[in-house]
Parts: sequence; C-alpha cells; structure tokens
Amino acid sequence: MKRNIQCLFKSFNYNQNITTTLSKRFLSSQDAIDRRHHLFMLEKKRQIENVGRIEKIEINYKGIPKDCTLIMNKDISTPYDCAKHLSEWHADTSALALLDGTVYWDMHKPLTDSCSLELQNFNVPEPQQVNKAFWRSCSLVLGACVTAAFKDNVPVKLHSFPGPDIRSGSFIYDVDLPSLPDWKPTQQELHTLSAEYVMLSRKGFPIERLDVSEQLAMEMFVDNEHKSSQIPSIARANGKVTLYKVDKHVDISKGPLISNTAQIGKLAICSVHKITGTSESDVKQLYRFQGVALPTGVVLNHFAFSILTERAKKLNSARSPINPFVDTREPQQSIAASA
Repeated sequence: MKRNIQCLFKSFNYNQNITTTLSKRFLSSQDAIDRRHHLFMLEKKRQIENVGRIEKIEINYKGIPKDCTLIMNKDISTPYDCAKHLSEWHADTSALALLDGTVYWDMHKPLTDSCSLELQNFNVPEPQQVNKAFWRSCSLVLGACVTAAFKDNVPVKLHSFPGPDIRSGSFIYDVDLPSLPDWKPTQQELHTLSAEYVMLSRKGFPIERLDVSEQLAMEMFVDNEHKSSQIPSIARANGKVTLYKVDKHVDISKGPLISNTAQIGKLAICSVHKITGTSESDVKQLYRFQGVALPTGVVLNHFAFSILTERAKKLNSARSPINPFVDTREPQQSIAASA
C-alpha cells in the first residue's frame, strides 16, 4: 500500500521526536502522547518503589496441565508472571485471570494477596467476561490508531467509547475532529486505518494497567477537554482513575482488558459516521469509528468475515453513558458464536 495516497493520513512510521511546547493545552497529538506516556512511566516507577519490603504470597493455580502452588511477590507479581512459570502457551493465550473464582483480573495487574488463580482464554466454557474484555480492548486500540493515523495539522481529540456489546456487531470509538466539518472517509482511507491497526496489533504490545489519582489523571489529559470533564465523575465513582497503556498510547478505561495486542486477530475498520446533532453529544465534530475483529486463533473464511464487516458498517446506535467507562450492556454470546 502506498504510504502517501491519503491527504489526511501521515506515514505509518510513528514520529519519535519530542517537541517542546509552551502550553500543555495546545500540544500536538504526538507531543500529548509522549507527555502522557512519560507521566505514566514515572507514576508506575513510583508505585513500584513504594512497595517497600517484599512479601511472599501463595497463588494456587487451577488448570492444565495440573494444579500447583506458586510463590510470588505481593504487589509486584502479576497473573502474566504466573503464566510464564507454567509455559509459553499459557503466557501467550491467557487473556484474563480469574481470582478465587469470582474476580476478573488484568493479566498485567499486580496481585495483592494470596488467592486461587484460573487463566482465561477465548475458549473457556463461559466466555462473556473474556469477550467483553476483548471488545473493550479493541476500542482502546482503535483510539490509539486514530490518534496516530492523522497528520499533525489535523487535531484529534478522543472522546469515549460505550460499554462493549458484541451483539451490536462492531466495536467503536467516538472521536472529536474539530477541523474536519464534513469528513467522509474513502474506502482507501478505511484500509489505511485498518493497516495501522494491524501493524500495531501484530507488534504484540502488552496492555498495561495503572490506577492513578484524579489529580494526576487531570494533569495527563489536560490537553483533552473531553477526558478532563469525564475524570472527576470517574474518580468520585471509583476513588481512582484506571489507565491503560498500549505502546506509548495512554487512555482511560474501566477494564479489565486482554493481555496484549497480539491476541487481536483478523480485523477491519469498517466505517466512520458523523454523529453530531444527535442526542449523543454536543461536540462540534464528533465521529463514530467502527470496526470488527476476531481473537487470534479464531478461524473464519473470507466470505463469512465479509458478512461481519458489512454488518459493522451500519451505524452502531450504542448510547454513550454519562460516565463513558461504565458498562451498560451485557453481551450474552461468545465471539465465535456471533461469527
């Protein structure tokens, strides 16, 4: 694919230059990404250093090849670390962890106490929570791709994505594009977005979680008025703000999310709908980006997947809740079943 076909999109190569700016509220998209990533890594380092004396905890693993007990480090070791002790297959295929049979836990979230551990992949008998995490992760990665795809002179302000609903036929992200009053993407531009998404997912970036204070979250998203307006209500509801990082992209999500981007398999960005003027938002130029994806390892022929992509082109009528990071719907079927 030619890299410079589209007037709106920049090269697929991420710009690694960090530009100094005088005002945090008027950062370029890349500067804002770099700044948030820097603050995320500083806070992650601070939290690790504050652990202090390392305590040991017992993790009672239940599953194949056999049950066993792992001695891990409290507030440091993660379910992913446990999976690596078992096998490479466990580390690669586990999307979520289930603690004590009731609590779903991110694979890269430190364990806080002794517990039982089950590793959840996309073939578990009850896949609802894994599927929700997959759909939610697809939306988060879509936000990363949209931010990276446009040229620097096109402001991109991520707004939010509603709770995941596999029955809707598409994962979505609502994006404010204030300088594009009536943008209608061509099929080639959609292919470019899909290619950006594929490149990011194939790199297998871990999807890292970090819980931060309201004050730090406001500082990280000071350039985005939409996120800044959402953070106080999120902090009031949860006492914290949960962030996720993919490569250098940092965003807000309720979670949990899947382990890494390599677990996102066949995918397509299918459509972009302008939703300004509806009850969804009073944002001047709000666009709904929609896509469809399957987990890695789920095999579907081209014809069957084309049916899914055609369905995903239709406007997803999901309503963004007041708190866009609280799920409002519960999907009842597995990803494989909906295919």
